[in-house]
Amino acid sequence: MTEKDTKLQNGVRTYYKNLGLCSFAFGSNSAEIDVKDGKILRIRPLRYNRKYKTEQLRPWKIKARGKTFEAPMKSLLSPFNYVYKKRTYSPNRILYPMKRVDWDPEGERNPQNRGKSKFVRITWDEAAELIAKELKRVCEKYGPTSVLVQGDGHGETKTIHGPHGCQIRLMELLGGYTIQARQPDSWEGWYWGAKHVWGQDPVGQGRQANLIKDISENTQMILFWGCDPETTPLAWGGLQASRLCFWFTELGIKSVYICPDLNYGAAVHADKWIPVRPNTDAALQLAIAYTWITEDTYDKDYVATHTHGFDEFKKYVLGEEDGVPKTPKWAEDICGVPARVIKALARKWAREATSIAHNNGGSYIRSCYAHEPGRLEVILLGMQGLGKPGQGQLKLFEWQLFSLHDQNPMPRREIIPSPEGAYQGFTFPVPKQFIPKTLIPKAILSDEPITWYGITYAGIPKEDQFVQYKYPAEGCSEIHMIWSDSPCWSTCWNGGNMWIEALRSPKIECVVMQHPWMENDCLFADIILPINTKFEEEDFGVDVLGDSFNVVLYEGQCIEPLGESKSDYEAVAEVAKKLGLYEEYTRGKSIEDLIKDGYEQSGIKDRISYEEFREKEYYVVPTAEDWENDEPGFSPFYKDPENNPLDTPTGKLEFYSVGLAENFPDDKERPPVPHWIPYGETHQESLLHPRSQKYPFLIVSNHPRWRCHAQLDDIPWFREIPTCKVKGPDGYLYEPVWINPVDAKALGIKSGDVVKIYNERGWVLGGAYVTERIMPGVVYQDHGARLDPIIPGEADRGGANNLICPTNTTSKNCAGEVTSGYLVGVEKVDIEEMKKQYPEAFNRPYDPYYGVRFEAWITEVKN
Repeated sequence: MTEKDTKLQNGVRTYYKNLGLCSFAFGSNSAEIDVKDGKILRIRPLRYNRKYKTEQLRPWKIKARGKTFEAPMKSLLSPFNYVYKKRTYSPNRILYPMKRVDWDPEGERNPQNRGKSKFVRITWDEAAELIAKELKRVCEKYGPTSVLVQGDGHGETKTIHGPHGCQIRLMELLGGYTIQARQPDSWEGWYWGAKHVWGQDPVGQGRQANLIKDISENTQMILFWGCDPETTPLAWGGLQASRLCFWFTELGIKSVYICPDLNYGAAVHADKWIPVRPNTDAALQLAIAYTWITEDTYDKDYVATHTHGFDEFKKYVLGEEDGVPKTPKWAEDICGVPARVIKALARKWAREATSIAHNNGGSYIRSCYAHEPGRLEVILLGMQGLGKPGQGQLKLFEWQLFSLHDQNPMPRREIIPSPEGAYQGFTFPVPKQFIPKTLIPKAILSDEPITWYGITYAGIPKEDQFVQYKYPAEGCSEIHMIWSDSPCWSTCWNGGNMWIEALRSPKIECVVMQHPWMENDCLFADIILPINTKFEEEDFGVDVLGDSFNVVLYEGQCIEPLGESKSDYEAVAEVAKKLGLYEEYTRGKSIEDLIKDGYEQSGIKDRISYEEFREKEYYVVPTAEDWENDEPGFSPFYKDPENNPLDTPTGKLEFYSVGLAENFPDDKERPPVPHWIPYGETHQESLLHPRSQKYPFLIVSNHPRWRCHAQLDDIPWFREIPTCKVKGPDGYLYEPVWINPVDAKALGIKSGDVVKIYNERGWVLGGAYVTERIMPGVVYQDHGARLDPIIPGEADRGGANNLICPTNTTSKNCAGEVTSGYLVGVEKVDIEEMKKQYPEAFNRPYDPYYGVRFEAWITEVKN
């Protein structure tokens, strides 16, 4: 089909884009974008058989229990995709380069005013020249490792155009840099914990191969543990997870949700909801193990042949180690789950083939000591025979991770296409100097060198967790300049207020941010570059992380760039020109050259010619003919552990972790046998700790229902939904805070009131949403709300609660993040009195449909 054929009679041109928000070139959520008169008209699902015969795609079918589940012939887009044109045309778009008004590279830089000062418009020529001069200056004065590259994070999935890490190649040409090493934020508990029980690099989650077929045929109960299949997959998995949950119910499989909140998945799919206090899952898990051991209902033969160290684990569970038997009654007082419910769950699990479902882990494995529930979950699966029919750990999105077929629970596709040939972004480099993302503020603010264990990148083998690193590295400089294309640290990572303090440190002489929207960390920049969205770019893409088929796409440019915006790749190229490095940076290749390179190396070259690919503009990879024969999950290990050993020191499930015992024998926060650790040297975020007298609530902070992390907070179609924003008495739309009616009554709070969530690290506001969907003693507020500072580094109106989460990492030897399950206080506020106290913050230009307006941060005065 030619370009002419894709034009409808009314003048509409259809383009193809993957709209997943995972980044790093591995896309999802492929869509058809209809454009008329240079404007986006609508976004629709990609119809796989629009340009191919259905039989060419070899669509799969799963038959189980007399029913059939089959591949749809169109992509299963989520609400995030349908609304994305509103994001493109948001009034919060940055349309031209800007400079902070009181930052003078030849005089006073005023770092203390970052987050307070406004910005003035400058030209691209001025901006590129300023950045080039600063790069040359700091590299000559301190060395190239004085430049911190923040080039990671979720966002639009682009290939040629980034969106993250395009500046890395330019910095390599300048002699080096320091990289922000993004730790495994989606998998903390698995990465730092489960890896030491069952191996399972790259990220510590279990082998997924063909699990949907296995579960459909054999599973009787699925535990959705800290899992919301109606929320987390939306950004780069679409609605396939939702569809699967309806399928499981149709088959008669019981769905049990274990989480503090009746989340959106539970509200739709749960046969039973078991509320559990945040970050107390380890106590519940130990009580289940206690029930199985004392009632003799675990698989003793399997444990004898497939596991290592069970006797040590058993001693701890029965209380022989510490004098405290981990009984259901003991656990009830800690986790809030009645002992009778714990015993009933344990007995049902022992009788029936049970799998556990996750997205990646969410708040369940992003809290203090999250490696303990991560390990204990795998141990429980092992006690009932991991790998038996219908018994495994299912992940409901982000399939084929790291281009691995065994990370796909769905029917296998013939190939996993690669974007590598065209990709210009972040590629997990390990330069001479790196700092875990969780430790960036500490590294900047510390006057002494800091140390930690592990490079921390997802995908690094678990043995690296035993290697110590330090900052500054030998022969390297401290950081004095930051160049970021992922400006959401403050609202997405651990302890955002400390990050703000670091950004305002006099050590940091220049901060460059490049981004499409005026939000979050951009407020603390010295120079801002305007970046366009993928609708404004021509690109090459692959769709491999979700849905029913793998797809390769030519992504045509739908509309002209808004304002003076450029892509991340083009923005860095402008700086390269000023440095005389443009040809070296681009390698002399045009966008068309890179698109063809993408095709050549994608894996489809022998399946479709380049000419036909460009004519059709997408290629669908057929389902593998023999997919039904793939061994599911851990079935090979279950059947023959000797010839199919796990990647652990013993080759078995390690209830006693040999690697931890050898390398950290005295670590009381991550001992060889997993423990219940309410608090310790690193954290005191438990209701059992005296701090809870001052901060009596635990907060659960999930992946947002109506955002992807910090993205999409300015979509008017979402903001009118009561669970997206709560309208306060001042007309401001606040981030919802779910409060149980029992707690609300005691605090004198009703729905619609403005409340303050606080601890010693600061405070944020929210709109009360009184509901029984959250258990007593717990409040719930999604993470990622757009920053609206009242006092930068202390208080926020927008509800960005990551500002006040712990700055310490998962535990003392684990550099993971803690962004949920910590202590807070809650109180109602008089918003009129607060407006009087902070008139500047409460009088910014504001639109309830979009939030704080772009012009709130702009001045027409140019110094």
